[in-house]
Amino acid sequence: MFRGASSLSLDDKGRFAVPTKYRDTLLSEDQGTVICTVALNEPCLWLYPLAEWLEIESRLAKISNMNPRARRMQRMLLGNATEYQLDKNGRILLAPSLRSHAELGKKIMLVGLMNKFEIWDEARWHEQMRQDTELERLGDFEPNDDLDNFTL
Repeated sequence: MFRGASSLSLDDKGRFAVPTKYRDTLLSEDQGTVICTVALNEPCLWLYPLAEWLEIESRLAKISNMNPRARRMQRMLLGNATEYQLDKNGRILLAPSLRSHAELGKKIMLVGLMNKFEIWDEARWHEQMRQDTELERLGDFEPNDDLDNFTL
């Protein structure tokens, strides 16, 4: 389970070092193999441990690609999915196409979301957090059965 947000730097080659607290888990569970793809509806990337990604691929394979929305989802997720291996220093080299999609600058945020990470440009992340906080303050909620009975 991944949680928390880490401010990281991309080097000139487009690499970032995975924080140690996550690195050990990724190395022990999936030998450091991760899959990075584009997020479906936000300007960020999704980074999955290999085992989690294989479950997603299995679910995607069960969806009929005759449905235009399903086909778009498969195309976006699978077509952009890139496999990486953490190097000996625990770094991941992000492909230029993925960096471009998320408009990543030198400063990024690695955000743990239970089974995956989001990778954001740091300035965009802070703006997204500001917008999310404002929406919550306004109480402008979309109906959602899963959240109706959720308590903190």
